[in-house]
Amino acid sequence: MSKLYPLKFQSILKDKIWGGHKLELLLNKEISPLPNAGESWEISGVPGNVSVVSNGFLAGNSLSEIIEIYMGDLVGDKVFQKFGEEFPLLIKFIDANNVLSIQVHPDDELAKERHNSFGKTEMWYVMQADKGAQLISGFSKELNRDEYVSKLNSNELESIMASHEVAPGDVFFIPAGRVHAIGKGILLAEIQQTSDVTYRIYDFNRKDDKGNTRELHTDEALDAIDYTYVAEPKTKYTVDPNKVNEVVKCDYFTTNVLELDQTVKKDFYGLDSFLIYMCVEGKAEIVYNGDELETILMGETVLIPADLKEINIKPEGKARLIEVHL
Repeated sequence: MSKLYPLKFQSILKDKIWGGHKLELLLNKEISPLPNAGESWEISGVPGNVSVVSNGFLAGNSLSEIIEIYMGDLVGDKVFQKFGEEFPLLIKFIDANNVLSIQVHPDDELAKERHNSFGKTEMWYVMQADKGAQLISGFSKELNRDEYVSKLNSNELESIMASHEVAPGDVFFIPAGRVHAIGKGILLAEIQQTSDVTYRIYDFNRKDDKGNTRELHTDEALDAIDYTYVAEPKTKYTVDPNKVNEVVKCDYFTTNVLELDQTVKKDFYGLDSFLIYMCVEGKAEIVYNGDELETILMGETVLIPADLKEINIKPEGKARLIEVHL
């Protein structure tokens, strides 16, 4: 029987110029005193922003501390061998009350060379969207670096960006190198590599409350951008109730969607990885070690340690969970 248990963490809330109040209104996050809470970092190993356990006997310990103690029992032997005490994923909820900057993230090679960091491949799962809300993913046509620079210099960048109207359940996979921006009126879950390296390339000429524009990284971005045109950047997937529905599988994470209206038994004997569950709809109980349980509500995130090999997930009515592992 595992001594470890499903772990919850204190949310790390971030004030953003584009943030709003949906994290509080829809996900029950305590955002006060932040005026514009844009992000809730649910599980983070980013230096200076390391998550702290909020439940059970490990409450008060940081994610780094418990990885150091439990190693492969917590994250999986294979994961520990590769990443050591660095947690490889950063898990967030994002409330875009206004449009985010158009940006790009470097890949592993460039990020290592410039920042001694991992690159940043990520994905978005749209939880709620105001009527007509759109996001940017990729370019609207085939172009090369010179054409891009020409549009950048003539302040016409928006004209070559691909905008997509979104609805709840939409998924966008954003590999490192793809230009992107979350649009106004969107609440989403984000799964990404552990990295805080962002190159901001256009910020819609907005100013902060002191009249300053935000720093841009247009030169750094040139080598990071993948100029390839992608016709269909939205991820297509189907959802069978009470089954694991794979949505994204890449070198950095696998993400599944579970739509539940009955208890589902799960075993992870072949996995050798931690699992993360983000509740994006409803409420469920995670039953482990026979009869112990942890509740997960919409807007909550739970880390299942690698040595917890069997759990039951019991929805209250209906629930929708995002499942993530390496």
